[in-house]
Amino acid sequence: MAKVVATLRNHWKKSTVGACLLGWGGHWLYGRHCDDLLRRAACQEAQAFGNELIPPTMPLKKATVFLNPAACKGKARNLFEKNAAPILHLSGLDVTVVKTDYEGQAKKLLELMENTDLIIIAGGDGTVQEVITGLLRRADEAAFSEIPIGFIPLGKTCTLSRTLYPESTNQVQHITNATLAILKGETVPLDVLQIKGEKEQPVFAVSSLRWGSYRDAGVKASKYWYLGPLKTKAAHFFSTVKEWPQKHQAALMYVGPTERPPEEPEEKPSRPPLYVRLYRRLRSYWSPPKEFPKEVTPEDWEELKLSTIELSIATRNRQLDLKRTEDFMDICIEAETVSKGEFVHRGSQKMRDPHTCPEGSQCIQASRCILQLPEGTEGSFGIDNEEYEAMPVEVKLLPRKLRFFCDPRMREQMLHAAVQ
Repeated sequence: MAKVVATLRNHWKKSTVGACLLGWGGHWLYGRHCDDLLRRAACQEAQAFGNELIPPTMPLKKATVFLNPAACKGKARNLFEKNAAPILHLSGLDVTVVKTDYEGQAKKLLELMENTDLIIIAGGDGTVQEVITGLLRRADEAAFSEIPIGFIPLGKTCTLSRTLYPESTNQVQHITNATLAILKGETVPLDVLQIKGEKEQPVFAVSSLRWGSYRDAGVKASKYWYLGPLKTKAAHFFSTVKEWPQKHQAALMYVGPTERPPEEPEEKPSRPPLYVRLYRRLRSYWSPPKEFPKEVTPEDWEELKLSTIELSIATRNRQLDLKRTEDFMDICIEAETVSKGEFVHRGSQKMRDPHTCPEGSQCIQASRCILQLPEGTEGSFGIDNEEYEAMPVEVKLLPRKLRFFCDPRMREQMLHAAVQ
């Protein structure tokens, strides 16, 4: 023992490096072991769903998974196959996995998709945006929009997961919780933005449309990867060096919030007896009800000339309120009077939370708006973190258009917050 201690003391540099490597290796192995335990527990929970008995005449539920292997820097396929695929197959679902090979392919595949009971999106914000756009562009979108949608967060940016699932620092636990939430069957209705240009087909989003300097600088942050944690501040700083002040001018027309109609009861009333139905038909035949023309109230449009450093149009999905009585989207027009230091500091905040609306901004609630840009306007929109050419657009809110699976705990929190 004395010789070992003497050797370690004489070679203290090598001993220190070896101790650090040994500690790191032990921590890594312990993390792998914990991840395996999480996967095993999730598979056992999924097995309970697969063991449920169903009538012999009832077919298995079909689940179509749209997987983007390129998400999360090419790691999405491995993450899905290790953490989500075993749970889905053990649950008793008839699973079909569709892997996309290039950007925009999911939109085309949705046009050819046959009937399915579930749609599961495995990827990030871009994959979600592609799938719902392809879904709502279909001629029979009214029927297909009734299909519940599951979201397995595998991408670099997964904004929607903050609404649907509890926060977790462990990626394996986050993915398994999201997959199990699909099996539990709890859903919440989400609003959708319909964004339509003058010539292009409409694009749909569940999060937001952003146009401005913070978005443009944030896109370029990856170019400064060699600066490590300072890359975000560097991108915004160099943006101020190239051009300052940065202003975006446009004209905005908008209509205020709309009243939410009452929800239809989940339980349908029982069918009346035969003699009652016959009596109603005879009465409607001999004395048909008179139809009175409905008064159509003209839309009250308001117009606004704006000059801003950034404009965002966002749904209320992040602050989901299941009991609210009005439907609207939030329009945030940020003041252009910002110093360079504030721009750099605020840009870092917006990288963490793009929907931050700072003090001094003009906030508008609208159900529909038209954004007119001056001729020759350059730049791009960020629609659910996907880049599109900036052009005049009409943005319309489609309230409660799609139903997404969510963790039952999150739904309970939403209902509890609405009661308070």
